[in-house]
Formats: sequence, C-alpha cells, structure tokens
Amino acid sequence: MKLLALVALFGAGLLMAGAVATVGSADTTTETLPTTSTVVETTTVEQTTTEPATTVVTTSTVTPTTAPQTTTSTESTSSGTQTWVWIVIAVLAAAAIGLLIALLTRRGGGMPENERQHRLQGAIDSWTAQGWALLSETADSAVLHRGSEQMTVSVDAAGRINTRPLPTQPPDWPTRSR
Repeated sequence: MKLLALVALFGAGLLMAGAVATVGSADTTTETLPTTSTVVETTTVEQTTTEPATTVVTTSTVTPTTAPQTTTSTESTSSGTQTWVWIVIAVLAAAAIGLLIALLTRRGGGMPENERQHRLQGAIDSWTAQGWALLSETADSAVLHRGSEQMTVSVDAAGRINTRPLPTQPPDWPTRSR
C-alpha cells in the first residue's frame, strides 16, 4: 500500500512538472533590415546664346542613401496559463497532500481487539457445533480437540481466522467448559 501511494505521489509530481513546463511563453524577435532607397534626379539645362554657340549641360545626381528600418515580429504560443492546467495542478496537489497525510497518520492498522475476540468466538462456536471441544483460549487464539485430534484457531490483526492442526495428544486432557 505504501509503495502504491509513493508511486501515485511520484506520478502526480511528474504530471505537475509537465504541466508547468508546457505553459506558453511569448517570443519576440526584432530584426533590423537595411532598406535602400535610391533617388536619382537628373536635371539638364540647356542655354543657347547668340555669341559663339555654347551649350551648357548640367547634370546632378543624388547618391542613394540607406536608412535602417526596424521590423518587429512577435510569436506567441499563449498569453498565460490555461485554466484547465491550474485545475489539474490543484487536483493533483490535493491528492498528493491527502496521500501524504494518510500515510503519515496511519497507525498499525488492523482490527480493534474486541472485534477480533468477537470473530474468534464465532469461529469457536462454529467448531463446537461440529463436535469439537474447547481446551484453552487466549485473547486471539483457542485450542480445540475432538477425540485425539487437536487444532488451534486464531484471528490475526487483519481479522482473518486461521486454523491449523496440532500434533495428537492423549485423550485424557481436560476440556474447558463454558
């Protein structure tokens, strides 16, 4: 019984550990991605004059600039512990505490002395109705005989009645009457 209780307590602990380990958590990943924005601006200006003909072409190009851009992505398996997990943990904890209390407060067990004596008396009455006579009696056992046969009848702590034959004795032993 104690081994079974310890196995149950161990199993409850494993279930609680598994439940706590599977509680959801949020993962946040932040990445900085480079973005290239290219602005090309070309301006052509032509001027013509009457004096010697000259053409002036002006071209200006703006160089590309790279500005960092921040992107945030969030993965979340759960925002908190689900209610059923807490209920299972509470039930297992209560069962573990109950088993522990039962194991620690359990005394030798067994049947009360007066109940054992009552069962022994019932067994003696049954055997005497079959022709056996009572030789001696203690709180938890009795010796019966019939002719040259003898046997002992006893009641153990759990209340079980046990009978076993004894070696034969001379028939002149006195019998105890009730």
